[in-house]
Amino acid sequence: MPAAVAVHFFLELAVILAACRVVGWLAQRLGQPQVVGEMIAGVLLGPSLLGRIAPDVQHALFPSGAANTVLYTLAQIGLVLYMFLIGLNFDVDLIKHRAGTAVAVSAAGIATPLALGAVVAVPLLDGGTFFEDSVTPVMAMMFLGASIATTAFPMLARIIYEKRLSGTPLGTLALACGATDDVLSWCILATVLAMHRGSPVTAVVAIGGGILYALVVLTVGRRSLQVLGPMSERRNTVSAPVLSTVLGLLMVCAWFTDTIGIYAIFGAFILGVAMPSGFFAEHVTGRLEPLVTTLLLPLFFVYSGLNTEIGLVDSPALWAVTLGILLVSIAGKGVACTVAARLRRVPVRESVALGSLMNARGLIELILLNIGLEAGIITPTLFTILVIVAIVTTLMTSPIFEFVYGRHRKPTPAPVHRPEDVTNR
Repeated sequence: MPAAVAVHFFLELAVILAACRVVGWLAQRLGQPQVVGEMIAGVLLGPSLLGRIAPDVQHALFPSGAANTVLYTLAQIGLVLYMFLIGLNFDVDLIKHRAGTAVAVSAAGIATPLALGAVVAVPLLDGGTFFEDSVTPVMAMMFLGASIATTAFPMLARIIYEKRLSGTPLGTLALACGATDDVLSWCILATVLAMHRGSPVTAVVAIGGGILYALVVLTVGRRSLQVLGPMSERRNTVSAPVLSTVLGLLMVCAWFTDTIGIYAIFGAFILGVAMPSGFFAEHVTGRLEPLVTTLLLPLFFVYSGLNTEIGLVDSPALWAVTLGILLVSIAGKGVACTVAARLRRVPVRESVALGSLMNARGLIELILLNIGLEAGIITPTLFTILVIVAIVTTLMTSPIFEFVYGRHRKPTPAPVHRPEDVTNR
């Protein structure tokens, strides 16, 4: 009965919010971003902990069927809204100032993970333990490479703000590299999904449609949408009809990019970038951000946690694979970006700090992994291993950054205006 599902979901939601808040608070006390706590809370509520110590309670709270469908659907809505807000607050002008270095570091952050991912993926194909039987070697290589190449761009932006790096050479470079690598990772993922569906036409539609969508939205769409900025400033508010129209357009864009074979968050992010900045962006962010980041987005972490069962990594061999992929991920992203920055004559401390920032994977890798699991590309075992990698590399970021760079910086005045917490993940 729909009413019974709704009543049960209220209880689910209360448990999720409480767990994310408590674990998130503990993470912040340890010097980690809130998102790290929410990622861990999602795993703790799943079969990895709650399912082991109280399996009946875990199953009763998160049963399969209609309730799980509701959780998944709301999590997807939260992701679409969140990535729209990230695009809305993304400053394209920051990328223009250090284009040469950004290209070099971004290239290293994509090419090296792809090469290492190709090497690691081949021995993992045998036996169906890590990849589904229908996955070809090329698909496995590309998917693993893309998962290693991702950067937690939203969390990266938040760290840059909190460390007072906005507008600095390092902050600008990190934002440019993170955005570039994530875009390229999504293009690789779209190619893998198209190949998995078994039709060259699907690949052409996905890549070609995605490029065409981005070009149209960022040119014609951007010019058309700019009228919303002055209109909102004259009225000193973003009116309900305007906000409703924007949200409706957002859902159309999410539907379109999902339909052509590229994930919905791609459409949401591009639309956000095309929206007016300044007053309009600030007010839309202020209206949507609290609901998205405190209510909807934690649902995604818990949904990911329900698919993560650390008990699947139940042998020395599997833990060795986990450690191997972790080391390859750090080398392919953190070390490679550090070396590339040094070759471009970026100072040593800044190079290592940049590598540590680029090595964080956070929310973005969880999104990619969930897509791979839902599409039948990877198994729950590899999903769990890569979730562990995402959490560990995200945990590493703040301590390494602070050790090599943060504590050596001269104090700078705190920002006068605190932006909305849209980049807290």
